[in-house]
Amino acid sequence: MTPRIHHLSSLDASFLHIESAEMPMHVGSVHLLEAPAGRDGEFFEAVKAHVASRLHLAPVFTRKLALMPFELSNPVWVDDEFIDLDHHLRRVVLPRPGSWEQLERVVARLHSSLLDRSRPLWEFTVIEGLQSGEVVLYAKAHHAGIDGQAGQAVGRALFDPAPHGRVVRSPRRRPRSNRYQLGMAELVAAALGNTVRQSAGLVRSVPDIARGLKSLVVPQPGPDGRRRWFARNLQVFGPKTPFNAAITNQRNWAARSVSLAEARAIAFAVGGTVNDVVLATCSGAMRRYLAEYDALPARPMSAAVPVSLRAEGDTRADNQVSMMLMTLASNVDDPLERLLAIVAASKKTKRAMGAASAALPLDFPLLGAPWLMSGLASLYGRTRLVNVMPPLANVVVSNVAGPPAEVYFAGARMRSFYPVSIPAHGMALNITVHSYDGDLDYGLTACRRAVPDLGDLGYFIVAEHQVLAQCVQRLRAPGGSDDLQGAGAPSPPLVGTEQGGEAAPARDEARPASPPDAPPAATRSARPRSRGAAAARGDVPAECAGAGV
Repeated sequence: MTPRIHHLSSLDASFLHIESAEMPMHVGSVHLLEAPAGRDGEFFEAVKAHVASRLHLAPVFTRKLALMPFELSNPVWVDDEFIDLDHHLRRVVLPRPGSWEQLERVVARLHSSLLDRSRPLWEFTVIEGLQSGEVVLYAKAHHAGIDGQAGQAVGRALFDPAPHGRVVRSPRRRPRSNRYQLGMAELVAAALGNTVRQSAGLVRSVPDIARGLKSLVVPQPGPDGRRRWFARNLQVFGPKTPFNAAITNQRNWAARSVSLAEARAIAFAVGGTVNDVVLATCSGAMRRYLAEYDALPARPMSAAVPVSLRAEGDTRADNQVSMMLMTLASNVDDPLERLLAIVAASKKTKRAMGAASAALPLDFPLLGAPWLMSGLASLYGRTRLVNVMPPLANVVVSNVAGPPAEVYFAGARMRSFYPVSIPAHGMALNITVHSYDGDLDYGLTACRRAVPDLGDLGYFIVAEHQVLAQCVQRLRAPGGSDDLQGAGAPSPPLVGTEQGGEAAPARDEARPASPPDAPPAATRSARPRSRGAAAARGDVPAECAGAGV
């Protein structure tokens, strides 16, 4: 019996072709778990049994790559009939005292290593020894097989809404082929057939592509009826910063949490979205960080923001995503004016990019191109050409929806859901956010050499969130100004983007802080979360003394 073949789209395969030792292309997540009582020393075995019973629920766990001869075309996915759980599931114990900083260093080290392409492209590591007594699950999977939205389907396969789990049907038994890989003739025939199908699909999509391009090159009517050209005020390249350099394989990772309810309140007050608040928070944090190095650029920095092209209900384990450039308005000193500038710019960008993004082809013929893409990616990074070229964007900022209520993994309650993502040559910093159970969990991933003190940037994110929350609190106080553009208007949804802030309802009660062994939030060594800090105080920081107040 011949193994089933699943063709990678050209977008999926590109994550394989540009991967290098310095730039691994897998994404990950860190789940802080409250292990069930009475399972000391046995939780790892419970995890193995839990994962083994769920492998068939998501194809990312059971398929591996079959490479084309001479890299003439994209590889294909084939079912792996011999999954070795001892390879995919590992266990690490932190040395004493088991601090949060030690956990961040271990996650960074685990995230820096490449996945084994001869096996299904995923690994889970159970990390024990935290001083708090909690257990951590670090998971990683290759971006070639999953994007932020497809990752939610994997989460639904692994996580349960109750500690006792749910009944999962066993997989249907299929006859085994007892073959490790496909033959050369089968692979070449599959490549040629797929190229023909890709070419036909590209021809059929030409009218949609033309309409999308028209929306970019022909002035479009705005809300006032006047036609404006989208690219009139478009900043094509960002300014040079220390984040925009060639990277190494050494990683830094930091995690912080803030209140989703506060982020939604800020967005509501200015007529924006949670995604706008995330961008403003990151912008303010980067301003503080770069100012300490006397490296804050005069021109506004920009962010590359993933835009999901996935139809509602589509849970296929592939990539359906594009990118749009969003200004961070980092040249604006006042934090509230900066947020308003981001809200106004994002509305214009989303209107202009909506039709164009929907028409972008995700699968197109690339016969003979894989080796060329790999060579160009290696040349770009290793020749340090990126160090002299202006960056298209200064940072990647992504906001992905997570579970709106608490979930359980192998009977353990999940307390936090931190992302771990991909730095790239030219963008050594990636900031990804997951919404989970009333929180926004920030995961900062960077090249250690380019951003050696990433933890400081994490604390600046918490501080900037508090500044914005306090500014909005003053606006709502008696005698405060309410003349902000859009203040009090419903927060419009960010249609099509990978953001999950609007999807998660706020909780009435605060979740226990994590990790509980951390010192107070007023110090640099504060816990990696802040909940309700701004609402608990009546003071207003000097940073928001202007901005419509």
